[in-house]
Amino acid sequence: KRSKHTNHAADDKQLQAQLKRLGVNSIPGIEEVNMFMENGSVIHFSGPKVQASVSSNTYVISGHSETKRLEELLPGIINQLGPDNLMNLKRIAETFTAESNKPGEGADEDIPDIGDNFEDVSNK
Repeated sequence: KRSKHTNHAADDKQLQAQLKRLGVNSIPGIEEVNMFMENGSVIHFSGPKVQASVSSNTYVISGHSETKRLEELLPGIINQLGPDNLMNLKRIAETFTAESNKPGEGADEDIPDIGDNFEDVSNK
């Protein structure tokens, strides 16, 4: 027996009917939504449609989403981070520190070695 799949418009109509039954209302003016995952990645929605029903504890976020690494969204989302992301921030900081301390690649390359007597070097 073959199952017949209805088109997406019918699915959307059924979904909207169920959401209406739950008393979901649109929340205007939300520019972005970020969902932080345990593995350190972020589901990022830019310009989403957000609907909510606090009494039903139901939140609906729809629109185009992208899965990004936390590093890609910093520092713009630093104020959205909570204590759950503290370990991810530490990992990012350690990686950044390790990369900047690689021998031969540091900022010390531009600083000449002046030895013991500064006056001799400055008179050259």
